[in-house]
Amino acid sequence: MTAPTRLRAEHLAEAMGLTIREPRLSWTPPAGTTSQTAYRISASNGWDTGRQESAACAVPYTGPALDSRSRFEWRVRTWNTAGNGTETATGWSQPMPLELGLLHASDWTAQWIGADEPEIPAPGERPGYAFTKTFTLDAAPHKARAYATAHGIYELFINGRRVGDQQLTPGSTSYNTTLQVQAHDVTALLGQGPNTVRAVLTDGWYRGTFGYTRYADMYGTRTAFLAQLEVESGSGTQVIGTDGSWLVSATEITSADLMAGQRVDFRAHDGGSPPPAGMAPGVRPAVVRPGSFAQLAGPLAPPTRVTRELAPVSIARLPNGHQVVDFGQNIHGWVRLTTLGAPGEAVTLEYGEALGPDGDVTRDHLRPLDFRTPGAFRDAGQVDTVISSGAAGEVFEPRYTTHGFQYVSVQGLATDLQPEDITACLVRTDLERIGTFSCSDERLNKLHGIVEWSFLGNSCEVPTDCPQREKAGWTGDWQLFVPTAAYLYDVTGFSRKWLRDVRADQWDNGVIANISPSPGPEVTSAEFMGFTNGSSGWGDAIVMVPWEIYLATGEAAILAENWEAMQRWLGFVRTTAETRRHAARAAASPVPACHEKYLWDTGFHFGEWMEPDGPEPDLFAARMADNGIVATAYYRHTTDLMARIAGVLGLSVEAAALAELSANIREAWETEYLDAAGHLTQASQANCVRALAFDLVSPERRATVTAQLVELIRDAGTHLGTGFLATPYLLPVLADNGELDLAYELLMQDSEPSWLAMVDRGATTVWELWNGIDADGVPHQSLNHYSKGAVVSFLHRCTAGLRQAPGSAGWERIVIEPRPGAGLTSAATSHVGPRGLIEVAWAISAGTASEAAAPEDIADDGVLTLTATIPAGTTAEVLLPGSLMLPAAAAAVVGPGHHTFLAAAGGDSTQPDLMRSTL
Repeated sequence: MTAPTRLRAEHLAEAMGLTIREPRLSWTPPAGTTSQTAYRISASNGWDTGRQESAACAVPYTGPALDSRSRFEWRVRTWNTAGNGTETATGWSQPMPLELGLLHASDWTAQWIGADEPEIPAPGERPGYAFTKTFTLDAAPHKARAYATAHGIYELFINGRRVGDQQLTPGSTSYNTTLQVQAHDVTALLGQGPNTVRAVLTDGWYRGTFGYTRYADMYGTRTAFLAQLEVESGSGTQVIGTDGSWLVSATEITSADLMAGQRVDFRAHDGGSPPPAGMAPGVRPAVVRPGSFAQLAGPLAPPTRVTRELAPVSIARLPNGHQVVDFGQNIHGWVRLTTLGAPGEAVTLEYGEALGPDGDVTRDHLRPLDFRTPGAFRDAGQVDTVISSGAAGEVFEPRYTTHGFQYVSVQGLATDLQPEDITACLVRTDLERIGTFSCSDERLNKLHGIVEWSFLGNSCEVPTDCPQREKAGWTGDWQLFVPTAAYLYDVTGFSRKWLRDVRADQWDNGVIANISPSPGPEVTSAEFMGFTNGSSGWGDAIVMVPWEIYLATGEAAILAENWEAMQRWLGFVRTTAETRRHAARAAASPVPACHEKYLWDTGFHFGEWMEPDGPEPDLFAARMADNGIVATAYYRHTTDLMARIAGVLGLSVEAAALAELSANIREAWETEYLDAAGHLTQASQANCVRALAFDLVSPERRATVTAQLVELIRDAGTHLGTGFLATPYLLPVLADNGELDLAYELLMQDSEPSWLAMVDRGATTVWELWNGIDADGVPHQSLNHYSKGAVVSFLHRCTAGLRQAPGSAGWERIVIEPRPGAGLTSAATSHVGPRGLIEVAWAISAGTASEAAAPEDIADDGVLTLTATIPAGTTAEVLLPGSLMLPAAAAAVVGPGHHTFLAAAGGDSTQPDLMRSTL
């Protein structure tokens, strides 16, 4: 027995600057643990729980009261009981440090400061500013902390050295309600004598252009910076805070914008040194700005970092002189260029996901529509420029903007680039990977890989829809993909941070904004496209996302902290359904039928969105369309989930009422949208999929709807016809309603529209459209949208065969049921749950299972060998296709440890009741 691992505080591996007084502490039991029976936590601040009889691996801090700047290290040991009743104690874990930041406005003596800007340049053209302060320390410190944040994006330097490795600080949040503060241990950066602290500030999300509409100044028209250094030494404590004594100057950054790009002129570099003999030209006192401390908060999610660097796979010089660099992978971030032009010579970098007919980078497919000018497009942005001063060692790394790209067109550089001259930097929230998959089909492995890369490119600060054209935290995208993401990465803190913004952005009437973070209800409700907020499938994210995080972690706290927002959203939906009636329905029958009060058929809805061969989206027409068949389906699904959530939270009265409402909505949907024969009256693959996935039809009609779905798929040439909302559910619905072979046919389909068409056409991330790169090689819209990639959950749960059991949360009870198809001969998956590593692997061979097995028990198509690793405190039901030979039962329930099973590789065991709630 070793010791517990993966110690976390609030799901963070780095707990610096927290502003939570009772942080939740968690750990993973040691490998080989059968059943944790007790734990003991010991902390350096005197807290010691003593032995606690509990199998819990996550508990709240209950030690001495914590306040600003509190710091301690904690460690844990556990006791394990083996199957024979023998108890064994583990060793102590490695300690984990935890430190709180500044909790009170009164902790701050620093003031908000900014640059005087008599005239503010146009959005996208605004420069970066440097704020500098030189101070003297009588002695080298034994402890020093820096607390910093900004209205904009900032970097902090002390004595010429960058503080920390976080990027794009203070991060993206709904700034009117939450502004993150970064806390750093800067002891090693300070010394006796003069010290200089310098910060560089640009527009960022605060006042830069943003999203599809390129709106600017969303949170304000003036950037500002706030920092406080607290230095302790033998001579006492010294506090250096931003105030009017700081100096502001221009920087080499002549403009920086998250959408447009960054321009740098190294000839204007201020060097980061204090101005000689007073103030040099261009250096002036900072302006003290009014600013609040009420919104300041510590981290909930891991920081954003450069998590990987990529070298070029090719560099080609075109006849026009441009050098096109291909990094072989579509990513989010920027490049680092170490070979610049001659002094005074401008080098331009144009970033893109695809190449045009001339072999150069094209951005045409990324241009957003200008909604105010029909038929017009806005510029796609994604262009950086650098002018060299000729100084040795100059490096261009535009860290105040980001791009979505695989290719970079380097323009204006006479020198031939070498691979070592340019590096692509993947920039994302530093999420821990906790899930894997592989199988015997290399194209499916590639599909899984492009889905992972697509998520990595859309996980910078918030879950975004795409990393180039919009970079926006669309609610609909995340509710579709979060089950997949939560299997592959630890997205708990990441989702909690985003949900905090979703709650802040909720309108007074309960509407959930389409995008979070956003400037808040007053802005989103009044903007030109404000009518699009409140759509079914998008607003329902406030219910669906917390539920999925609860299933992944077993922690009900995320349900409790979002419960009020869920109720307000449901209140909006219910009021709309009960008080409004679609005009077409009212014209057909002035007196509403009894069931119509449960139909949500008015208001704007995106609907299924982007169905193959469907009509072009018309947002303005959608305001009057009847999308009741989709919206009512989500109304039913949300009330069903909320009934379950209420049960988890111990709200029995609310749970019963919600369950009754959900049942009534289901009956109304069936009454309105099924004919007497049980067929959908608005026949589409998407509507059939939702009917089955959301349990909208009674059990006796499931077979009829399944047959209708199969017919629609066959009529489409065995191609999928689902759009945005239904695609993640398509294959699971087929597999769990007796059509496993058809599910695999669709998975392996390689003509458009299909997933493998993307693979075969060279995709390295998932496309927004099924024809993102068409048969002629022409790009269309974003080539990095992860939502269609939710299909890989089918690979985890069905192909490899690992899923949670009904009613389980936190992977306490699991079902292992591999369901091979499409000629696959092996598959493997793993997931690190709250209790440890779960592994499942199977392979089909032509041999016999054992000499004891009867010949009739050996299927003609071989023997399936399954191996499984089950962690502590977890039980697994093992269901295998065909005839199980070892052990002898048709199904086995096993506990922690390593297990091997053999079965005849044939047949299929359909278990629709074991399907997860949302996929």
